[in-house]
Amino acid sequence: MNIIQASNATQPKTKNVRSVSIALAVILVVMVVAQLFTFEKFPDVIASMWLPGGDASDYIYAAIIVCLEVLALPFLLAMRLSLAMRCMSMVSGWLVVAFWLLVSLWENLTINIIGNGGFLGATVSLPVGWWSVFFGVALAILAGWASWGMWPLSRHSEK
Repeated sequence: MNIIQASNATQPKTKNVRSVSIALAVILVVMVVAQLFTFEKFPDVIASMWLPGGDASDYIYAAIIVCLEVLALPFLLAMRLSLAMRCMSMVSGWLVVAFWLLVSLWENLTINIIGNGGFLGATVSLPVGWWSVFFGVALAILAGWASWGMWPLSRHSEK
């Protein structure tokens, strides 16, 4: 087993796994395009969330979240990748979902008045509310379903 040689994605375990992974990929593409469209203002949106780390970390959060959203796409689209890249892409999707779920919980549980939930960057201002937590949970379900159905290590462990 060569973890750096490109190979085809594993066959989905069920018929609907492919649809679920494409749906999550479409959601992530919409999010990342909106975030990149006004990327110069995206750190300000992150700053309004009062996340740990102070002002300097807002730029780091903005850059990392956009990079992780883009990096999650190859796994979800079942592209021809090396095993290492496929695993990295899958974990990137988990990290994106975890970030947005934790941020939406943080926004709703703190007393800060936040005008934009940040899912679509500064392009579209989405109000903060419990809907964003449910959206984060829905993203987590989609990511878990796609990961279960296209688990990259299953094919190699059977050999």
